[in-house]
Amino acid sequence: MGALELVIALGCAIVAGEVIARRFTLPTPIVLVAAGLGLAALPFVGTVELPAEVVLVLFLPVLLFWESLTMSAREMRRYIRGITLTGVLLVIVTAAAVAVVGHALGLAWGTAWIIGAAVAPTDATAVAAMGRGLPRRTMVILRAESLINDGTALVIYALAVGLVTGEETLSAVHVASLFTVSFFGGILIGLAAGYGIFALRRRVHDPMVNNVILLLTPFVVYFLAEEVHASGVLAVVTCGLLWARISPAVVSASARQRATPFWSLTTFVLNGALFVLIGLELPVAAGGLVGSGIGTAILVTVAVHLTTIVTRFLFLVVSAYLIRLLDRRPSQRALRTTNRARAVSAVAGFRGAVSLAVALSVPATLAGEAFPARDMIVFVTAGVVVNTLLFQGLALPFVIRWAGLPEDHSARDELEAATRAADSEALAALPELADELGVGDATVDRLRREYADRLAESCHDQTTSGEASTTYGRRREAELRLALLSHQRSTVIRLRDEGRIDDAVLRQLQARLDLEEIRLSGGPVVE
Repeated sequence: MGALELVIALGCAIVAGEVIARRFTLPTPIVLVAAGLGLAALPFVGTVELPAEVVLVLFLPVLLFWESLTMSAREMRRYIRGITLTGVLLVIVTAAAVAVVGHALGLAWGTAWIIGAAVAPTDATAVAAMGRGLPRRTMVILRAESLINDGTALVIYALAVGLVTGEETLSAVHVASLFTVSFFGGILIGLAAGYGIFALRRRVHDPMVNNVILLLTPFVVYFLAEEVHASGVLAVVTCGLLWARISPAVVSASARQRATPFWSLTTFVLNGALFVLIGLELPVAAGGLVGSGIGTAILVTVAVHLTTIVTRFLFLVVSAYLIRLLDRRPSQRALRTTNRARAVSAVAGFRGAVSLAVALSVPATLAGEAFPARDMIVFVTAGVVVNTLLFQGLALPFVIRWAGLPEDHSARDELEAATRAADSEALAALPELADELGVGDATVDRLRREYADRLAESCHDQTTSGEASTTYGRRREAELRLALLSHQRSTVIRLRDEGRIDDAVLRQLQARLDLEEIRLSGGPVVE
């Protein structure tokens, strides 16, 4: 199949999969994987080889950057110990457990370790797509874990391939140096790039140019990190988290209004294409396995899948009770949860396109000969990805109900409190701002009543006054309203910086203020 035909087929599969998933209330990723399998069965499609570079260079930086931009830094700090344990140590433990099981089933140690490295990390894209019913805490931890565990897995993968090819020596010093360069190098490059982009974007006032810079950012950061053998994944994630922290104060409302729909559409298409491509790749992986090889591969796939779930659950339980034994602080006791919640987290540990990309990164040849058991590696990895999406995805809603986890209304409460605080402080600043701009008493009284009415209403039902403000004929009133919006925006950012509201709440309120600002300014509104 040619490139143009593949693009058309992917687009049609994404549209059809989304429509079917919504019509029958099925998990979208599962339907998209099935659509990929259906495409692969068509005679005119043929074999579709997916180069690993497509995922690692084109898909992965963009998706991880957007996930980190929309991540909650406050919640990450709150659960940083658990996130670090699952994002680093759990990946190593899972890779080792899978390697032991794979070797027990007849695989060579090198092959077993490569499979372990491929299936060890959870996938941020799959978690975001499949975990919509998860409690807020579980979703935050899973998303954060998925953002950092790829770096660990890629180091393990490089070591495993190096052992098979004879290019690496397994020593404590060498392994430690690889992890050090990968992790700390990636973080440092991400921080440096984030501040560099901050210095550049604050000097660029054209919204279109600003967003082109934002689009290039994940690719540039990933490239710089990989050039010095650091983790491109961690560099992109670090840069995204930093930029999410500092961007609300420097990016204009117009730039944000243009960026959000673009990134939403882009990530929607890329996510859908990845799941369809997983379905397309599974028959390719099975093509090199015939006869008894298929039976062995299926057995290994099932065993590895079960190993990932069991290992994850046991790790979560053991680490939690070990922390409980060693750390008796009240702040730590407040973070405790139940084993049922840990079971939910174990089932929600989906694997995705990153695992497939790692498997496909295995070189096709070694010293002029086929790489040992490459077909087995790709088949087992793709099979585990499909199994996690299918079986865990279908089981997750039932496990969530069985766990009986309490509903979390903290985000809604923070949104209401922040809205009231912003309106209240704007109302308090109204007389001073009116004096500075020379606005008459009649206008000030009308705005005072408007803001007082907002404070009296439910924040759920609050609507912006942008529609009414477009009918105002006086320029001074528009300037006063814009000044009040700026005051509200500063209040919301301060509440975020003080840790009183979450980044997600900040983004919701910021979107409301942006919409009203653009309408007042007479600019085009993107909805």
